[in-house]
Parts: sequence; C-alpha cells; structure tokens
Amino acid sequence: MKLISSIILLSIVLFGCTGTAEKKLTDYVNPFLGTATLWEPEDLGYVRTWDVRTWGAEVFPGSSLPNAMVQLSPVTQFRSGAGYQYEDTVIYGFSHTNKGHWNLLHIPLLPVTGEIAPGNYASAFSHDNESAHPGYYQVFLETYSIDVELTTTLRCGFHRYTYPKGEDKKLIADMTRSNNRVKDWSIQKVDEYTFSGFQDAEGKMYFYAVSNYPVEDIQQVKDDQHEISLVNFGENRQEDPLELKIGFSFVSIENAKMNLEEEMLNKSFNQVREEADVTWNSLLSKIKVSGGSEREKGIFYSTLYRSFLWPALRSDINGDFTDETGEVTNEGFRYYTNPSFWDDYRNKLVLLAMLSPDVTADIIKSITDKGEKRGGYMPTFFHGDHASVFVAGSYLRGITDFDLERAYKLLLKNATVPGRGGRPYLDEYIERGWIAEKDTTNVPTWDEYKAAVTKTVEYAYDDYATALIAKELGDEEHYTLLMGRSNNYKNLFDPSTGFWRGKIDNGNWIEDFDPYYPYFAYMYREANAWQSLFFAPHDPEGMIALYPSHRVVEQKLDSLFTEPWRGYEAHNMTGFIGNYCHGNQPSHSIPYTYYFIDRQEKAQCVLDSIMDRFYDMGAEKLAYAGMDDAGEMSAWYVFNAIGLYTYSPADPEYIISVPLFDEVKFSLGKGKEFTIRKEGSGKKIRQIRYGNEPIEGWFIQHNQLLQGKELVISTE
Repeated sequence: MKLISSIILLSIVLFGCTGTAEKKLTDYVNPFLGTATLWEPEDLGYVRTWDVRTWGAEVFPGSSLPNAMVQLSPVTQFRSGAGYQYEDTVIYGFSHTNKGHWNLLHIPLLPVTGEIAPGNYASAFSHDNESAHPGYYQVFLETYSIDVELTTTLRCGFHRYTYPKGEDKKLIADMTRSNNRVKDWSIQKVDEYTFSGFQDAEGKMYFYAVSNYPVEDIQQVKDDQHEISLVNFGENRQEDPLELKIGFSFVSIENAKMNLEEEMLNKSFNQVREEADVTWNSLLSKIKVSGGSEREKGIFYSTLYRSFLWPALRSDINGDFTDETGEVTNEGFRYYTNPSFWDDYRNKLVLLAMLSPDVTADIIKSITDKGEKRGGYMPTFFHGDHASVFVAGSYLRGITDFDLERAYKLLLKNATVPGRGGRPYLDEYIERGWIAEKDTTNVPTWDEYKAAVTKTVEYAYDDYATALIAKELGDEEHYTLLMGRSNNYKNLFDPSTGFWRGKIDNGNWIEDFDPYYPYFAYMYREANAWQSLFFAPHDPEGMIALYPSHRVVEQKLDSLFTEPWRGYEAHNMTGFIGNYCHGNQPSHSIPYTYYFIDRQEKAQCVLDSIMDRFYDMGAEKLAYAGMDDAGEMSAWYVFNAIGLYTYSPADPEYIISVPLFDEVKFSLGKGKEFTIRKEGSGKKIRQIRYGNEPIEGWFIQHNQLLQGKELVISTE
C-alpha cells in the first residue's frame, strides 16, 4: 500500500494533476503553419478568376536550426515560393537551402527504387503520413514505399531513408534544377562511401556526403525531358536504413568536409535530432507565456520559430566565406545573407536583436563587408533603404560589437550620393524632396514604375534613421541635413483627398487617381492609397497635424477599416479588414495611428481581430493572410501577442498594447528578464506601470526593459 501511494505521489510531482508531462515549447510549433494557400473568397477578400493560385505565406516545413546555412525541406513544386505548397500531391526531392522568395533550393535529392524516368520521377505522398517538428521532418514516399526522415545542424543535413525490404537503394540528385538558374554543377564519387560536388545557383554551394552503404557508381540518366544524376548503392540485401550525412559550404568541398566532420560525422540521427530540439527549445524559452488558449500558444510559438530562420549563415565553421567579389576570406565573424530589409526591418530584425544580439552584430558586419566591396553603398533589398533603420535600431538597443563608423560611411553614401547601388531616383529626391511618377492613365496593377510615393515617404524615414547615427557619431552637419529631409514625407500629402498621392514632374497631382486601385509599383509599392496612409513612424504628431483635426483622422481610419475591398485580384494582397490588407507589409503599422488621437481602444479592436483571423486561415487552418516575407508577418504576431510593437524600429522603444497572454516572461539577449502582466480583460488601457511607477504616454524604452522589472498593463 505504501509503495502504491509513493508511485501515485511521484506521478503527481512529475506530471501534475492532469496526468500529462509539461509540454515543451517546441511541441507548440507547427512547421506546416503558413504552407497552405488561400482559395475561398471569404479568406481572400475577393472571388478568384485566375487559374494560378494566390501567394501563400511561402514558408517551408523542413528542418533547420536558427539562422542556419542549411534548410532541408521537401520540394513539391519548383519556381514556387519556398518550393512547398500544402495542396500539392508529389515531392520532387529534398533541397538544402530555403527562404521563401522563389529562390534557392540547392541540391535536391530524392531516394528512389526500380526503373527511373528522368522526366517523371516525383513521388506521391499524403499528409496522413507526413510530420514536422523544429529540427525534424518526416514523410512516406508512396511511389517508392520509402520512409524519409531529415534533421540538420548549422551546416549539415542528415537524411535517413528506410527502403522496402529487398529493393535496390538509389538516390536521384537533380543537379540541373533549383529555384534559380543553375549555371554549373558537378557530382562525383570520392571513395567507397563518399560522393561530393557543387551546384552554382544563387551562390555556389559545395557538398560532401558520407553514406553508411557503399557507393557503387553515379550515372547520368536523361531522356527528352530532363537529366538527372543517379547514385547507386551496394549491399542492398541489408535492411538498415540508408543514412547520408552531408556537409555543405559556400567556399569549397574541403570546407564542406570539414563542416561535416566538426558538426555531424560522429553523431547518430537521433542525437542530431535531439540536439536540434534542444537548440530550438532554448531559443523559444526566451519568451515564456502563460494564460491564453492552446490555439494562441500554438500560433505564438510557431510564429516565434518562423521569425528565426532568415538571414542564413554563409560562413564555415573555421570562419571562411566567399565575399561579394568572389574571393574566399576570413574576417573573424559569422557571415550571413542580407536581411529582407523592406519587409523585416519593421519588426523581425528588432526581435532578432532582442533575442540574438550576437547574430545581429555579425549580420551588420556582413552587410558592411558587402557594402565596402560593392561600390561603397550599403546593401538594400527590393525597395527603400532600410539597413539604416536596422543599424540605428540595433546600435541604440546596445548592440555595439561592430564598427559603427564603417557602417555609417556606407549609409551616408546611400543617403547623399546618387549612383548605381544606392537609392534609386535619389537625385530628384535630393533636388525637390520628392520623387515624380509618370503621367499616364489606366496603369495595370502589375506594371513596373517608380513606386514614387512609397519611396519618398520611406526615404524620409531612412533619412531620420541615418540622422540618429550621425548624432551618435557627432556629425552635426549631416544630422541637421538628414533630420530636415525626414520631413519630406509631407511633400506628397494631398490635403484635398487626405491621401498620399503621386505627382508628375511639373508638380501637379496625378489626375488618374483612384485610392481603391492597387498597384505593384505605380505611385505605391504593392498597395493602394488606402494602404499607404499614415507612414511617418518618426513623427506621428506631425503626420496627424496634416489633417484639420483628430476627428478627421479618426474618420479616415474608420473608413480604411470599413470601406470594402473592391474585388481587385492581386497575388500578394489577401486578408482584408475593409481596405486594410494584412497580407502585405505596407499597412502593418497603421492601426497604431489611433493611439495618437486618443482612441487606443479602437487600435486594440483591430489588433485583436488581426491576430484572431489571419494566422491560421483556410480549410486546414494552415494559411497566413499573406507572405511571411522572411519572418516579418510572424514577428508582427509575436510582438502584438506580448503587448509590444516596434512602431519606429529605428528608435529603441516599443508602443504598448494589450497582450493576448496574462503573463509574459521575456529574457533579453543580455540576460535580463522582464515581465509583462495584463490586468483586466478589456481593450482600453487604463494605466501602464513599470516597476510600480506609472508610464506616461504609450511607449516604453528599451533601456527600461533592461532594468528587469514588471510591466503591468491594466485594462477596462
């Protein structure tokens, strides 16, 4: 009887009253979240008439570590976002790089059996026999009856294939295919158990693969459709799974071998998988939430996970990397790809700085190295000049382990010297404080023009961010110049309509103006006039003052969220509240405008609706409202779910909202833990206290959070 009582007591201690072990944070993560596409009108916001699908979140479900070199994931469709669409029914292979922007997918491999048709080798699969977890992916290939398991380290991939009993073990290496044009490739047998090679497609990626089965030979097999490399393995009578441990490098095969030997060669599959889980759990544990529903926790930790997959590592374990000039160098830091600046400068890069300051510092060193070797301009991405915001915001948050003067020299050239590699149309922006658009009519959505309105208002913010750095370095001349230019966002405000509106060369407003019509790059970048409202993160009061009164601003905001979308189809615009589009970035800071006219509770209604509606959409509850864009969409959820947002990411401060969760414990990268606690269940914030002292206004400074106190948000 005593023994039974002891067992019961031990069970209570170990498993709690519910009888189940405490859930690891990685168990909340669903790597499939974001892989589905929106199809239904109620989700899209319009009726589809095109045969092609709209853009999904364009994310991958496969294995990776945080900001790793390797993303090992299934390819269901080439030239399609991240290469994986949940609605697809076949798999072409398992590639080793991924971002979710229609690029990469290096070196796709697929285990096969029997006779192979090079133009038709993809395998059917079912989601009923597919699973994913941070650092692990599994699927059963129905065509070949092969069970596939994948796991990874920073620079290596581990493939484990369980073949049918008695079947020959073969592997397709589709070296001619990726999401980019393949310029060159090579694959060859090295010795009895090893093969190696490279694929040159948006970076020359080398590999060194070690098998637990002998490599008999590698054949080139082709038909009138396609050519593949077929790796044949010996000792097929054995029933043990085929295991491939593959090291990768963007420097050389020798370095790929070195990465493999250091990171994976002497480890079992289960060991690598468990280490990946520990790594992810450690990162996710930096933000611990309590309260809220299981669904909300699942979305929260899935989006937190998704926020830390890009930028990607490009240097080897010894520090070697291939620089912008194609030379192999070693500068003593980890070298990373460029961030997706137009998207993730808004929030994701701040989250990265808060949780992984060492990675952030190395990313800044990387873009500085690239800028110095590419004409003296700091790299940009797609639109705007937002490395300025990233560098300023990181430095002002205490990340100082990089050469600020070197970075500033590049950013200043971006802002002041027209030239290839710098800001497009900078000459006219400097001359008159705004960029002109072409005088034309009936512009189709997808036509490419200047996106002049968006460039003008974003350059004004970039000027402000660069000015913050100038102030830190004591450059008063450029501080004054750039702060003056930060008001340029006002130059394209049209008081007669209350919109930011394009002008032609002579200064007249563009006459063919419909604020509901969306453009890809005419006047606005991937938006209409409604979605381009209220962008001046550095000067919200000045922005509000452009309107006659707070009441007029409130009416404009109310109209944005209630005027219905007019049914326009656009691949990258889905998920609407009125004309607000959460499926693309330009609108993402607009709800907070309510704060500056004393209507915070209206902002909270919108924020809550967005979090509730737009992150597990569609029939399978696996779709985002729009593209994740390298983690920006995910980071938006993370911040708003904990009650903080990076309204002006260049400034070391956060606008406070009502969190989803009752309590949040946040461990900053410097080891300081602060707590966020919600009191009440309303949407209107009654009081904000930090360390029992009231906070005036809506913002809290990063330095305050470093004090490690409790932020209490009281609502009514």
